[in-house]
Amino acid sequence: MTSLSTHVLDLAHGCPAAGMAVRLLRDGATIAEGGTDGDGRWPALARVPVAAGRYALTFAVADYFRDRGVALPDPPFLDRVTIDFAMAGDGHYHVPLLVSPFGYSTYRGS
Repeated sequence: MTSLSTHVLDLAHGCPAAGMAVRLLRDGATIAEGGTDGDGRWPALARVPVAAGRYALTFAVADYFRDRGVALPDPPFLDRVTIDFAMAGDGHYHVPLLVSPFGYSTYRGS
């Protein structure tokens, strides 16, 4: 069985990114939408059926930082962060996002 999770950390404030909107897409179509909880995780994502294939997670970064009262340039340097990735088969895929208003990092977690 294949499963997917994500975790978003706000590097600007040194905390989990609670309340960030996230979308999961497959072949350009949205298959799930939600948001991060108080720990920066999207728990409902684990219940979305996924299989081998190409996916994207899109994170509403600018909206998140604006909601936290951060003054962003217009237009913001990062409006949304989209991570394109492929799942090869069975197993757990974890896609973390470390983000600030001006940069981000990701990797395949465990």
